[in-house]
Formats: sequence, structure tokens, C-alpha cells
Amino acid sequence: MSMPRASRWLGLAMVALLAAGCGSQPKRAAPAVVTKPEPEAPVDAKKTADKGDPQARFDEALKLMKGRKTKEARDAFLLLARDFPSFSGPFTDLAILQAKSNQPTLALDNFEKATRLNPDNATAWNWLGTLYRENKDYQKAETAYQKALSLKPSLAASHLNLGLLNDLYLRRPQEALNHYREYQRLAGGDKLIVTAWIREIEAQLPPAPAAVAAPAPAGASKP
Repeated sequence: MSMPRASRWLGLAMVALLAAGCGSQPKRAAPAVVTKPEPEAPVDAKKTADKGDPQARFDEALKLMKGRKTKEARDAFLLLARDFPSFSGPFTDLAILQAKSNQPTLALDNFEKATRLNPDNATAWNWLGTLYRENKDYQKAETAYQKALSLKPSLAASHLNLGLLNDLYLRRPQEALNHYREYQRLAGGDKLIVTAWIREIEAQLPPAPAAVAAPAPAGASKP
């Protein structure tokens, strides 16, 4: 492994940690997911006497999640998913917590449920891409990331994930470069480590061919 490529492998966990908003170093085996949670609250749900108000319960679970009370939040989303199995949001956030807790099999199952319930759930598709990548299913990972971008073109995290996928796994440097550049544009400022990756790839790619002047029309007078 060359030193530039090694730097991107080491930087993958660093960028994932920063973008995920996680305050502690993740375990080496944990999936590197580059996005912030974007919960989908249940909508148009009526109160039920036995299960309570799903929106209020969702908001409370979200507070626990944001407060880093992982076990309590996971239990709350698990109960929500059980009591309201037609909503995508609880499955999404439950899966996020499971992924961060190094439970990739459970997370994968719940992200897939979330996308079946709501095929427009860009957050779940983006996380699915990373879990597929961790399982070495690179084609499914690419499809999931592209699905996320088709739903939310401004999702910078999916561009970064596609850049890493093309760079480190699929060996498509030009496509990786395009996604890294788009990530930088959408992220609203140059991330130094991604800037370094862009420069490394640019240095390795052959120079663009020089423009060739069009031939003069037949019969045109010379100056």
C-alpha cells in the first residue's frame, strides 16, 4: 500500500468521526458512517390509549439520543418500532445507534426495513451504503449511496462516501476526485484532509490533453 493511499485509509476513520458528530474514538471494527442523524418523526399519527402519542415518544427518544444516553435511546426507539411498525423514523434511528454500538447485523436489518417503509429515506440509504461497504459488497454500497444522492443531491456525506468507495475499493481515481470535489463544495469549506486526498489523486492522474486548434476552413486566406 502506497503512502498516499495509506493516508486515506487512516483518514477515513478521522473524517467519519468528525462528520458523525461522535465525541469518542470508534472501535476499529465499527462502520465508518459519514453523516449526522436526520430523524424522521412519525407524521399524521393519532394518539392511542395503550401506546401513547408516537410523536411525543419519538421526540423524547431523540432527546435521549442527542444527550448521548445510548442505551435509553436505543430501548426507546426499539419500543417505538415495535408499537408503530409502519413508521420509518424509529427504525432509522435505532439502526444508527446499533451501528455506532458495533452491532452491524442488527443495524443493517433495521436500515433495510426503514428503506422499505420509506424508499425516500436518504439518511437510511447513506448508512446502508457504508454497511454494505463494510461487508465488501461494493456494488450494493455504490447503489445505496447513489440512491441517497438521487433523493438528496445536497447530501455531502454521500459524496464523501462515494469518493472513498471509488478511491480505496473500486480504484476509480477520476470518479473519486469528482466526488471529493463535490463534497468540498457542499461542505461549505475545504476540509484539509480531503484537500490532501484531492492533491494526491491529481498528482497521480495523467495531465489532461492539450486543446487542439480547429483546422482553418478550406480556401481561407493566410494572414
